[in-house]
Order: sequence, then structure tokens, then C-alpha cells
Amino acid sequence: MFEIGWFSAKLFLKGKLLRDPVDFALKVCLASIAGLLLLVSLGTLKLPLCIPITVSSLVAGAIMPFLLKDFKMK
Repeated sequence: MFEIGWFSAKLFLKGKLLRDPVDFALKVCLASIAGLLLLVSLGTLKLPLCIPITVSSLVAGAIMPFLLKDFKMK
């Protein structure tokens, strides 16, 4: 398992893992921004900090599979 992760990391750093790295980065940034906006909006409700962090993490994690469903690797 470690060997597969190491091989993927080397390919990623060499720029040979992703077919369209700009599209991948854009989609990851989009999900991260959605999670951040949700965190900030829930943080203004004076809730305990663990609740907004948990909810925004779950939403950002749930968005990722839908954004990356057409993800292609070389």
C-alpha cells in the first residue's frame, strides 16, 4: 500500500499523474471554497466551534465525488 502511494506521489510531482491538472485544481478549490463559506456562515451563529467544522467538512467531502466523477488519470 505504501509503495502504491509513493509511486502515485512521484508521478504527481513529476506532472504525469493527471490528464488535466488545472481542471482538478479548479474542482478541488471549488469544493474547498464551498466548505469555507459554509464554515464562515455557520460560525456567525454563535454555535460551538465543533459543529460548524463538522458540518462544513461533511459538505465539502460530499461535494468532492460529484465534482470529480469525470476525473481522468494518465
